[in-house]
Amino acid sequence: MARRAVHRAICAAVFLAVLSVPAHALPPDQVFKAVKDAVVVVRSLDTQGRLISQGSGVLISPGRVATNCHVVRRGNSYQVGRGEERVAATLYAEDGEKDICLLDAADIRGEPTQLGLAAQLKVGDPVYAVGAPRGLELSLSDGIVSQLRGGPPPLIQTTAAISPGSSGGGLFDGDGRLVGLTTLYVRGGQSLNFAMPVEWIAEIKPGRKPVTGGRTQTVWLKHATLLENSKDWQGLLDWCRKWTNSEPENANAWFGLGVAYGKLTRYQDAIDAFRQAVRVNPTYARAWYNLGVAYGKTGNRTSALDSVQALRQLDPASADKLFNVIVPR
Repeated sequence: MARRAVHRAICAAVFLAVLSVPAHALPPDQVFKAVKDAVVVVRSLDTQGRLISQGSGVLISPGRVATNCHVVRRGNSYQVGRGEERVAATLYAEDGEKDICLLDAADIRGEPTQLGLAAQLKVGDPVYAVGAPRGLELSLSDGIVSQLRGGPPPLIQTTAAISPGSSGGGLFDGDGRLVGLTTLYVRGGQSLNFAMPVEWIAEIKPGRKPVTGGRTQTVWLKHATLLENSKDWQGLLDWCRKWTNSEPENANAWFGLGVAYGKLTRYQDAIDAFRQAVRVNPTYARAWYNLGVAYGKTGNRTSALDSVQALRQLDPASADKLFNVIVPR
């Protein structure tokens, strides 16, 4: 019963975050002061009590810490704390697909974080990553939301630097509310900074849900983002073909495929991919926008304007922008 109560409390906190939007953002030092007691070091130990790996975590409610599953995946026991503090913790919930794990640590001190909403973020919003790199003192790095991937709620891409060893720390908005759990994605000498949306925490069910094989949705999406950032359009095409074959009902996979086709000027193929994206997720505003652009490239103004109308119900500003692209003044 206690576990259910805590889970309901997390859901309620996420809901109430919608109702409490402060009027202005805090300066960085005030954000750090507001959140530092909620960020902890997470240590994963083997059967002999030796350190296997460590990262960061965020106190989301009394005695409950959220972190990345890859921080604790190989551990037999766990500790959380700050500085020299070491408090025993147990695994309460694991969702390998989302890479979010919840730990119970009844003796951990500190004020839990306030929860925000990733779904309310916009590209360009200020954000702050707070973690304990390699188990050292807490550090804060500032940046902006550089892109919102997929969703809702979206995977957050940010310019706020995430140091190795600080995965599982918090990404906070300008008002000091938790909007995501940070993770660094490194492949082929490139690195990207992401955060899993805070809304996913409320979706995690008690017990273990490990990855059953193959790639997780977040890995598919992160690597597609890396290919897009490096403008490797053929690589993105090949990756997203594999992704759509693996997850044919994933709108993000079809969207990435459409982007690749569009950049390679294969506009009819792009149309087909974006149509699949909006079939799977009719509220996918970016897919409607790109679909309209692709129709415009083929000279099909009627269908392009249909995309404008569909988009207007979701994002009027983007609909106006699309209309101006299709019908330039």
